[in-house]
Amino acid sequence: MGRRYGLRGPWVLRGLDLDLPAHTLVRIEGANGVGKSTLLRLLAGIDAPTEGRITGRPRTAYVPERFPAALPFTAAGYLTHLGRVHGLPAAEAAARGQEWLARFGAAGYARTPLAELSKGTSQKVAVAQALLAGPDLLVLDEAWTGLDTEARGALDRAVAERAADGATVVFVDHDPGRLAGAVGLAYRLEDRTLTPVPASPGDDGPRVRIEATGRPSAALPPELPGAPAVERDAGNPAAIRLTTSAAYSDPLLHALLTARPPWHITGLSQLPAPAPASVPAAAPAVAAVDMTPRPAPGAGPTGTTDAAPVSRLTRPTRPTRPALAVRPPGRRTAAAARYQAALLARSQRWLAPLLLYAAFLGIGVRAGQPLLDSLGYAAAALLPVAAWLVRLCVTQEPPAARAVTAAAVGPSRAHCASLLTGLGYALALGGAGTGAVLLMSAPVSTDHTVAVPLLPAALAGLLAAGCSALLGGAVGALCVRPVLRRHGWSLAATVLAALLALVTDGSPAKAAVTDLVTGSLTGTVRLPLLPAAGAAVVAVAVAALTARLAALRE
Repeated sequence: MGRRYGLRGPWVLRGLDLDLPAHTLVRIEGANGVGKSTLLRLLAGIDAPTEGRITGRPRTAYVPERFPAALPFTAAGYLTHLGRVHGLPAAEAAARGQEWLARFGAAGYARTPLAELSKGTSQKVAVAQALLAGPDLLVLDEAWTGLDTEARGALDRAVAERAADGATVVFVDHDPGRLAGAVGLAYRLEDRTLTPVPASPGDDGPRVRIEATGRPSAALPPELPGAPAVERDAGNPAAIRLTTSAAYSDPLLHALLTARPPWHITGLSQLPAPAPASVPAAAPAVAAVDMTPRPAPGAGPTGTTDAAPVSRLTRPTRPTRPALAVRPPGRRTAAAARYQAALLARSQRWLAPLLLYAAFLGIGVRAGQPLLDSLGYAAAALLPVAAWLVRLCVTQEPPAARAVTAAAVGPSRAHCASLLTGLGYALALGGAGTGAVLLMSAPVSTDHTVAVPLLPAALAGLLAAGCSALLGGAVGALCVRPVLRRHGWSLAATVLAALLALVTDGSPAKAAVTDLVTGSLTGTVRLPLLPAAGAAVVAVAVAALTARLAALRE
């Protein structure tokens, strides 16, 4: 695959051919500015390659380098929303969010607004949202940046656990010793392509030795995380010694303690990293590493003291939980729409369009005016308001938060969720406006000589309002990213396109409003069915086009 920005822009990546297996930690190295973040965004599904394709992407979570605090949620509220976007039920998402905050030492900030969190605590929230649903592909763009020492260690262990549970973890970090000894594959990005990096003997990092005893006839579990070196005591067949990377100590302890029958841990010690000269030429024999996925982890032992007491290691510290029941993509898109709706409601950005629409109605609708005329005016006034609401929903997330959502549900679905949210608000506003007009206006013709049937008029008004909302939503979608990116051009285009949609012949909105106004002259109610159908077709086509562009040009 390859990636460049713009039709004639320089290639950032070119000719990449990469296979990412399960149960693997993959490190991406390279100098600043060579395209590491671009590569991670491609792998996470946030962007699409300019040439080539990426196939087989499983459920994915992404952690950006800098997570934005400008979101109107508490830490726990945001995690609950993102857990639902990842596919979890609301109660499960809330519980797991609390667990991961506690694991990273941020449980006391669960009810704190994100805007009041420090950079480090915000990053803990970003990491928690990626881990709480147990993704099969975890993409980390310098996720350790800003974390304190304990949180970095917790993230090291969590990453190793995800790989041990069957996931693929791809990460970039400025620390060359990050997860030393646990990385399965390493690549260096330079000259727009990837070069495999051989494992260096000096990069093995700290090692952990675990001593255990079992029943004389007990065999080791066939699937041991971390590919430990296994030594048996010739004088005691039931005793074993396993040596592995420190990053895999927690998953390995969990595997031993939950085996059937379980192994009894008799000793735990940390070994220094071996010097290059002392590394033997031949690698020791290791157990198989074809690990079966297990439930998402909770807290685990630190594995940092020599000869830890047996009483502290006789119970699993990673809770055994049932497998996650992840909802299908359609339900996750609905969850993304609910998240967007909550974001818009809490941000209070809906207030300005609401006041504008109320001002339109206050100026153009008077008590006792002909009903159909007033309904036509209210429907026409809704079109620019709908365009504004859709613009707000598409642009309300900061870029980093938008990338997180796009990785969880896909950029196309995330964009459609924004469009549906804006359109839903516009339709609700149109319904309320139509109801207000029905209460204030007189059900008569323009010359007040012919009575207008109220129920057909109400239906015609709702159809006209829906027509304007759909067309206004299409205008808003076409005049904002990913079609138009510059704010000035986007705003000017929105105003101009909304005006043209109201006055241009052939426009569904103009046809619906005209049916109401002309029907008011004779007191005849004409249901704008054809204009409403045309507006729906236009809205669906625009949504499909912009959702596709969102994946290509995010």
